Amino acid sequence: MSRAMVPSQQKLAEKLTILNDRGRGMLTRIYNIKKIYSPNKKKMLTKTDSKPAFLSDKSLDSVFKYLHKKFPNIDNHAGALQVINNIKQDVVKSLSLYYFTFVDIMDFKDHVVDLLTTIDACQVHMDVTLNYDLTVNYLNLISTYVSLMILMSRVEDRRVVLSLYNVAYEYLNASSDPSFPRLGQMVIDYDIPLRKLSEEFVPHSRVVVPALLSLHKIYPKRNLPADQMRATGMLSLLAEPLKIMNVPNTDMVQCEYLSLDSMEKWIIFSMMLCHTYLQEAQLWDLWKTALQSGYIVQLCRDEVLHIHSYINTFFESLKGHNLHKRITEVKDLQHQALQSSPAIHRERRKFLRSALKELALIFTDQPGLLGPKGLYVFQALAVARDEIHWLLRHFDNPPSKKHTVKLSQEDFVDRQLPELLFNMEELKSLLRKYNQVVQRYFVQYLAGYDAVLLNQLIQEITNDSNLAHCPEDESVILSSLYNTIAGLSVKQVEANEVFDFRGVRLDWFRLQAYTSVSRAGLVLRDHQDLGKHLNMIVFHTKLVDYLDELINETGDLSIYCFYHQIFEHQFKQCMEFPAQHRFSIVFPIICGHFMNATHELCPEERHSIGTTSVQYAHWFLKEMSDEVNQVITAICEEQCMLNYKLLPKHSAASILQSSNKHKKNKDKKKQVGPEEEKPGTESVRKNRENFTRMDKLHMALTELCYAINHCNVIQVWEHGFVPREFFIQHLETRFNKALVGMMMYNPDTSEIAKPSELLSSVKAIMSVLQGLENYVQIDIARVFNSVLPQQTQATDSFNGEKTITANYTNWYLEVLLRRVTVNIGQIVYSPNHKAFVTVATDNNSKENLYLAAEEYADLTELRALAELIGPYGMRYLGERLMGHVASQVDELKKLVIQNKEVLFNMRTSFDKPEVMRDLFRRLGTGPVKQQGNTKNQVSDVDSVLMRMTIIGILLSFRSLAQDALLDVLEDRIPFLMASVQDLQHFVPNMKDTKYSHMKQQVVNEMASAAGLSCDIDPLLISALRSQKNEDGERKASTSSDTEVANESDYELACLLMVFVAVSIPTLAKKDVSVFKASLEGNLSNCHCLAKAVNQIAGALFTIHGPGDVSDRLQEFLALASSSLLRLGQSQEQEKETFKNRESVYILLDLIVQESPYLTMDLLESCFPYALLRNAYHTVYKASAVDI
Repeated sequence: MSRAMVPSQQKLAEKLTILNDRGRGMLTRIYNIKKIYSPNKKKMLTKTDSKPAFLSDKSLDSVFKYLHKKFPNIDNHAGALQVINNIKQDVVKSLSLYYFTFVDIMDFKDHVVDLLTTIDACQVHMDVTLNYDLTVNYLNLISTYVSLMILMSRVEDRRVVLSLYNVAYEYLNASSDPSFPRLGQMVIDYDIPLRKLSEEFVPHSRVVVPALLSLHKIYPKRNLPADQMRATGMLSLLAEPLKIMNVPNTDMVQCEYLSLDSMEKWIIFSMMLCHTYLQEAQLWDLWKTALQSGYIVQLCRDEVLHIHSYINTFFESLKGHNLHKRITEVKDLQHQALQSSPAIHRERRKFLRSALKELALIFTDQPGLLGPKGLYVFQALAVARDEIHWLLRHFDNPPSKKHTVKLSQEDFVDRQLPELLFNMEELKSLLRKYNQVVQRYFVQYLAGYDAVLLNQLIQEITNDSNLAHCPEDESVILSSLYNTIAGLSVKQVEANEVFDFRGVRLDWFRLQAYTSVSRAGLVLRDHQDLGKHLNMIVFHTKLVDYLDELINETGDLSIYCFYHQIFEHQFKQCMEFPAQHRFSIVFPIICGHFMNATHELCPEERHSIGTTSVQYAHWFLKEMSDEVNQVITAICEEQCMLNYKLLPKHSAASILQSSNKHKKNKDKKKQVGPEEEKPGTESVRKNRENFTRMDKLHMALTELCYAINHCNVIQVWEHGFVPREFFIQHLETRFNKALVGMMMYNPDTSEIAKPSELLSSVKAIMSVLQGLENYVQIDIARVFNSVLPQQTQATDSFNGEKTITANYTNWYLEVLLRRVTVNIGQIVYSPNHKAFVTVATDNNSKENLYLAAEEYADLTELRALAELIGPYGMRYLGERLMGHVASQVDELKKLVIQNKEVLFNMRTSFDKPEVMRDLFRRLGTGPVKQQGNTKNQVSDVDSVLMRMTIIGILLSFRSLAQDALLDVLEDRIPFLMASVQDLQHFVPNMKDTKYSHMKQQVVNEMASAAGLSCDIDPLLISALRSQKNEDGERKASTSSDTEVANESDYELACLLMVFVAVSIPTLAKKDVSVFKASLEGNLSNCHCLAKAVNQIAGALFTIHGPGDVSDRLQEFLALASSSLLRLGQSQEQEKETFKNRESVYILLDLIVQESPYLTMDLLESCFPYALLRNAYHTVYKASAVDI
């Protein structure tokens, strides 16, 4: 006697839930295995492992052929298999996941078959509009089961790999795996999966067919062309404005956002297995519509079926069923699908773009409508998601070439698809943003309407005369459902209480299973109002506690993870189409969906998919930032060109032209050329419709910045991407590179931009960048503070490249100042011009023809340089310059050492003219170092003067740069500069002279860094002190050159001053020593000796001596004046030789004026002022004659 089945004991709801989840996991695992072991696999984006090496070993080919031939009945003791014994451990370890995946599939198949049989035995009634969860889970299980079996049959070499594992397992454990016999039989049975499945589904058709028939109520309404969607006002809140506050009137709310792809899979797979029922009109209508909708059906991710060909192959294999008519029908449907479906879906996407945009705008303006009209969002997301899935799988899998239908690529290449994707994300973000609005609405709705109506329906069931007694299980569940929703309150939302209605939904699922079987105590078919209302309640509970999952269910785009080439193509296409620029941010946002594709049964792919999502998000944001930066660079170039036209040098032509207008033109026939376009004419508009290049650039910038500014953070896997920060980083790098690039520095030709022109361009760029704050929420001052200070250092921190400071320092020292020192008489330092001036002479070299020194080394240009590189950069310039000075001082010391004895005697005999004359003849006349032509050899006297002049030139440039820096800082920070000047003038006195000297040194360094002049330049002292330390280390480490090692630095400094003092008169012999009154300097730049003598003496005696700078300079003055006075006592012939002695007399006056230690009283005590007055009169008179 058979016992009746008790529905509550069959656990149908629980089994369906668990098996559906497990089926998705098994599909994921078999998908990965197929991708890894497929010989013709595409490049895997989610590759989790690699194929074992032994499967590609050519020496094992004979073994693999044997295993494939004998499968599944394999003799493990066969001689051909002995090779496996050597690699058995490696085989078992590498193939265990593969093997047990198939074992798990077999277990899954057994449970599915058992559950389907149980459902048949219970005679469950399926109706998607009534018992929604039961029907959907049942049909999902069937499609998952069919997809899994088909996918398993498409795994290459499954027989070989499974046999290989079993043989290795037996070698290792002395017995074969217990699952292998059944596993082998399953693989053979499902070699042609649909044949076996169709046999299995013969008894299941009694449940499957009614479930499919229930789809006839919803599938045709959902699968409408775009014209009908517009006509019916689908997804439009404005179609019925009077009902905009009302909840949509539908009794099958969850069916409204049911996936169209899923329904088509249910119809196609179920009808393939139950093809004998195609004679029924409604089923045939469903079948026909589904096959006309497309020609590709998804199995798992990017694994698809060319469904029409697959169906025909299956039908042709069924001999004796007389399916020729069906085969012909399928071919006709395939032709219709190829011909019409691409255009239908293209128009549908076009409709969805406008519909979703309208929804996004309305909900943004009135977020309160998300309560009553929230269903519209999920409908829109589901339809748009289905269309995107359709496009991806059909674009990636074109039909075979044997079809005569020609497909238009325009139907698949959708340039406006980013807008549709963006609107989807916009709707999802609105739902998440106004989550509490939706919660408040539906908590009140559940408690105030749903609970009341549910109570009425329960009372009707209780009072139903046809129902003798409501079963206990059903009664308990209904009471529990009512009590749960009736007790809800808005205060729970305000208190941020966490809701959890999973129990409510599972109870309703169980109740569907209890009331849908035959002979149920409470038959759901007889109480359809109750079923439909409970479906409504479940939807409302999802909006309260399951919103994120509901959003993922309807709007998940993780499929892009497996169509990465199309993903990249669509992004590049978006960046090429300016109208879609603002929607480009959607691509990195979609990368955050990728992890939704993972499953807990396949954890090994989580890392690879996560890494891929992060890499793509990074790439998308990088490309977007680069595109914005390119637009900004183009705008900056335009602005720099406009700014360049406004430079003062371009006004010369206009001034000349305007002056010529006032002159009478004698030649009236002479044609006047066209006037040059003046700055500002580019802004004149005759027609606003004519877009200039700048208009287009600003439009592109607006669109791109909208995308960058759209969202604060993009969550991708375990990372958070901040688009604005990404953009700022790339902007800083580009700005830093642009600053150096605008210098136009060419080391080969020594060409460089003027600092004033570079400063003008930098200001133009900064004004453009400041305007960015109008487009995107960034702090542009932060960019300036990050980039500009780096240009004050020698190298930047981005790539370690040379900066403006390094390049200008190198150019001024190695190009400009080198030409000043090498080309004597051509470039002169002019104190009254505050500049280095190129002097026009007959023998100017070619290299100076294009280099006007005053255009680079006057106070204006150096002020611009100081603004560009700041105090830090000017200090770096000074340090490099003082390094050159120190090297010259080192060479001077060597000359002093060579002439030490003579100089010592001259120091003590300066009041003996005859002795001094004899000693001077001996100066620099040591043994000739080079034999042969001595004509071009330079004497030591000339060498000393030349090197001191070079030092003077360098220090004059340093002084000019300091004046420029001081001007800039006094303009920028006047109050701070006043404090620095006050500190410099009033250094606090201390009793301890040592500490007082240290304090003075610190204050001097601060003052020097601020551009203030000091008696002795701290940088010069630092350079000479470091040189002294290096010399000391070198002398200590080497024992050679003992003579140099024993020299006293102080004595050398004294003798150096003697050497310079007695050498000065020789300047009068040289033509280039002539003093030019217009320049207030000598052509040979020997007037720079004044600064050199005072600074070098001050620095050397501060470092080496007891601080007797004043005494030593007085000694220098006595030696120099006595030497110069002897020029006046020379004979007439010698006077002609010393023809520029007046110019040299003036040098003595300049030395005293420059010195903080010497006074005019001291000068007059040793040199008659009348000579100075006459010298000035003579040189100024001569200069007037030259003019």
